[in-house]
Amino acid sequence: MRTWQDLVTASLIGTERAAVPAVLLPVAPGRADDPDAPRPDAPRPADPAAFLLDQAALLAAARRGGRRAERAEPLPAAEPDPVPAVSRAAGRRLARMLGGEQSDLLPEWLAAVTARGRRVPAHLLPALLQHARRGVTADAGLRRLAAEAGGPRARWLAGLNPEWAFVLSYGPASEDAWRLGDIARRRGYLATLRAADPGGARDLVAASWDAAGPDERVMFLYALAAGLSLDDEPLLEAALDDHHAWVRKAAADLLAALPGSALSGRMAERARHRLHRQRGLDGDGPDGDGLLVSPPGECDAAMRRDGITPPGPGSPLAARAALLLDLLARTPLRTWTERFGLTPAEIAGLDAGDWSPVLQAGWARAAIAQSRYDRGAGEWMAALIERPLRHGLAEHGLSNHGLSNHGLSSRSAAAAEVLGQLARRAAPVLGAPGALPEPRPDDPPFLGDAVRVLRFRYQMLKELEDDDRAA
Repeated sequence: MRTWQDLVTASLIGTERAAVPAVLLPVAPGRADDPDAPRPDAPRPADPAAFLLDQAALLAAARRGGRRAERAEPLPAAEPDPVPAVSRAAGRRLARMLGGEQSDLLPEWLAAVTARGRRVPAHLLPALLQHARRGVTADAGLRRLAAEAGGPRARWLAGLNPEWAFVLSYGPASEDAWRLGDIARRRGYLATLRAADPGGARDLVAASWDAAGPDERVMFLYALAAGLSLDDEPLLEAALDDHHAWVRKAAADLLAALPGSALSGRMAERARHRLHRQRGLDGDGPDGDGLLVSPPGECDAAMRRDGITPPGPGSPLAARAALLLDLLARTPLRTWTERFGLTPAEIAGLDAGDWSPVLQAGWARAAIAQSRYDRGAGEWMAALIERPLRHGLAEHGLSNHGLSNHGLSSRSAAAAEVLGQLARRAAPVLGAPGALPEPRPDDPPFLGDAVRVLRFRYQMLKELEDDDRAA
């Protein structure tokens, strides 16, 4: 290494002021008598600069070629993992996702793997850990799932590559992880405690709240999402008055999804009088009924406290549509089945004219948020997916006209976003052969995309179920 530094020094201050050292390389076995082998007593070129460049090129090639091992010790072996790997078919599915095909479904696949007592095949672990650490997918949820599904081999690899050290945050945790660890290790400890003792995790969050910064408070709240219950409501209600907007939003999101919470009741009270069933309109719901929509005109302080975001600059109609969308997304879906006495499929079939895409998007967001805690949300998701496939976009009020002229996104763009989200959260059985009609040739591409996502999810979970049956 010193010879290389000497060459660098000579190049910087000049060969007139610094001697150019000769590069001494060990002679390869069997070449001791080779006249072409480099020797320290070989004559030097007349030009010192040329000699410096020759020596630098020679040493650079030698450094790339390698060096003698100073001390080589075998790597420690990974601890045995008694958990069986997934089948070859499931492994091929994982390789496809790691290659970019439907890669956003990785969290669902990994969660299903760990729930079934399986693990990721060892040869795919490096690619999985690399995927989990980089880019937009480097989120805590995916990292945690990758660590869990990778088991002890993932922890072994993390010890060899610092870029994968995040895995060690999700290993068996002690109280030191909470007291002394970084936010990732504290998250892992809290998640483990929440699974074993929900009340204990809640008490720990409450005791640590005042000393925590806003990022940690948000982490606390989302850790409580697992096993969320009304016992958590007092802590979440108090968080609605936090000084930081992201903390307030996280608390509002959880309370809106929690059946029976006071916030969900306040949202239902605000929303139920915004939609009115009108008989005899040109809807194809029950008896040709439709919906008359009265969007809110302003966002008051109480609405802001409950997580509704004031609309930004834009036309008055666009602002009212944004408020209505946010309100519907936080309203319990049972509000509508109780108010209208109809099934989710019948309500989804009611025509609301230009407001239809806003209603569809709001109901879809509500169904996705509430699906974790309310089984009835699954019926809504199925209805919102099947409707455009069976009846087309024009009959569903999702063609390109109307509200798009007032500064909102086009209806097709709104429908694409809604269906894309629903296809990733709806019951996978909708992707079974024959469960949904084939998209028509004149349907927009996003309808076919939604069907492909559902079928991919169905097949990937079926492969894991086949593993269970074969065990």
